[in-house]
Amino acid sequence: MRLIETHSPLPADALAFDNTVDVLERRDEIAAARAVVLHFPKWTDGRAYSQAVLLRLRLRYAGELIATGEVVGDMLPMLQRCGFDAAQLRADQDPAVALRTLGRFPGQYQGDVTGARATPIVHAA
Repeated sequence: MRLIETHSPLPADALAFDNTVDVLERRDEIAAARAVVLHFPKWTDGRAYSQAVLLRLRLRYAGELIATGEVVGDMLPMLQRCGFDAAQLRADQDPAVALRTLGRFPGQYQGDVTGARATPIVHAA
């Protein structure tokens, strides 16, 4: 997962979608795009996760997916599992702390768009 500085510009040629857009209806535009930016207006609103999964699994989009908006560090593992390549964190987030969330959990209970299958989580006795 790549982090984009909070005030850095996003790729000029990227398509940007609000989280209310039906990405399946925009498939022709998306197929030609080098990058797609999906917006999280609130960190508690997960519709952009669903958009990312649709882009990766149904549309087979292979370009860069970027998360913007109210993106907090705790979201990085789920962003990665849904197919995001990069994120632009909210200004009050520490990038080093956010990146540490990616290695926090050793397994998962379900598969994801990266092809990772569920792994048993073994608890020490």
